[in-house]
Amino acid sequence: MKGQNRSDIKAGKEVSIILKEDQVSGKLTEGIVQDILTKSLYHPHGIKVRLATGEVGRVKVVK
Repeated sequence: MKGQNRSDIKAGKEVSIILKEDQVSGKLTEGIVQDILTKSLYHPHGIKVRLATGEVGRVKVVK
């Protein structure tokens, strides 16, 4: 599942995000959602979240 719809993402879900510094390489970071930062219901590049580790990025895959 892609991470473009806010309704697909909930706190506590496992996701893969892309960090700002990894946008060029495309490296994904896995973790558990702590906070959803994007207010809109849809974002074409992925909903922005904060992981439990404190890392912030856009969701690419919802597991």
